[in-house]
Amino acid sequence: MNFELFIAKRIIAGKQYKSSISSPIITIATIAIALGVAIMLIAVSITSGFQNKVRDKMTGFKGHIQIVNYDNNNSDVSTVPIDINQEFYPEFKNIDGIKKVQPFANVGGIIRTPTDFEGIIFKGVTADYDVTFFNECLVEGRLPDFTQDRNREILISESIANRLHFKLNDTIQTWFGAQNSKLKFKSRKPIIVGIYNTGFEQFDKIMLLGDLREVQKINRWKDNEIGGFEVLIDDYDKLKEKGDEVYTSIGATLNSITIVSNYPAIFEWLKLLDNNVWFIIGIMVLVAGINMVTALLVLILERVQMVGILKALGSVNWSIRKIFLYNASYLIFKGLFWGNLIGLSILLTQKYTKLISLDPETYYVSTMPVDINFLAILLLNMGTLALCFLMLIVPSYIITKIRPSKSIRFA
Repeated sequence: MNFELFIAKRIIAGKQYKSSISSPIITIATIAIALGVAIMLIAVSITSGFQNKVRDKMTGFKGHIQIVNYDNNNSDVSTVPIDINQEFYPEFKNIDGIKKVQPFANVGGIIRTPTDFEGIIFKGVTADYDVTFFNECLVEGRLPDFTQDRNREILISESIANRLHFKLNDTIQTWFGAQNSKLKFKSRKPIIVGIYNTGFEQFDKIMLLGDLREVQKINRWKDNEIGGFEVLIDDYDKLKEKGDEVYTSIGATLNSITIVSNYPAIFEWLKLLDNNVWFIIGIMVLVAGINMVTALLVLILERVQMVGILKALGSVNWSIRKIFLYNASYLIFKGLFWGNLIGLSILLTQKYTKLISLDPETYYVSTMPVDINFLAILLLNMGTLALCFLMLIVPSYIITKIRPSKSIRFA
């Protein structure tokens, strides 16, 4: 039988434990751990969800890596075409972890109505383009049918539709800056067959999705000429590694750039969120640990007579310290249980009801995203338990200073 654990259980189960002077302090310490764990869970899950959501939206619009012509064009408009017949298309045979390579071309223009106009980027894609992202963000209608010979169908954002009062199946008037043509601008009348909303206002307010062949006709490009390639990878964490491999595998006249390099400000901002999470975790663990240290000291001082009797009966200091450490561990586990229950309840409520909304122009998402990673939750609980327990070992040293003769006489 574990003697120390047996004594600790008797202390926890005793009526005096619940009605003692230390009871309010123990309750406060348990609540501090519960609230600390709940806040840490919420901070980690929301930050992770926010980062993943923004990354998914960025790569949905741009891909993980873009391969374009090697020039000084830093805009979203494709100016100089490249040949679609490349060794790496339709797939990189010498690089693992590449999910898809898909051609695209962008052309800048405006949408004109009798009372207003709006600047746009028309993104042309092919029939084998991965439209999973846009399909998930579809709020009305359908995706364009890129298998048609002449495709005037387009996908437009809800943001543009609301501003210009468009609706499904409307034929709209657009003008595009034409290349290799005597006309400076070319008119097109595409048909709206679908409306999407990603919540990423930076792209929603300008991006239209249509047929690559329309862009080729506007620019008077040949059938084999495109603006570039988007490369999708399996593991985002290997983006830099795969970006370097792609760069060394393409021709000297081509350039590859990762989504992180293309939009450094956004991804640096996302990295800063990790610092905030670590700061929150550190503060919460420190607060929980200090409360537990206080509770442990009160427990020990409240039972000085018991400590003296145990020492008089032959118990060693470490054995008696273990009794109080077991007791404190019970309180930590209790706090962890309630903290996880509260934290997960709040996270699941937000995930399935989307009660908290955000301004997409500021945060790039319309609702607070949640990513519940059970491995991260497990590590968070284990780390909190270990750190709090380590913080309790030092104050438990006070037991070695208690003298049986004085403590028993005091009783």
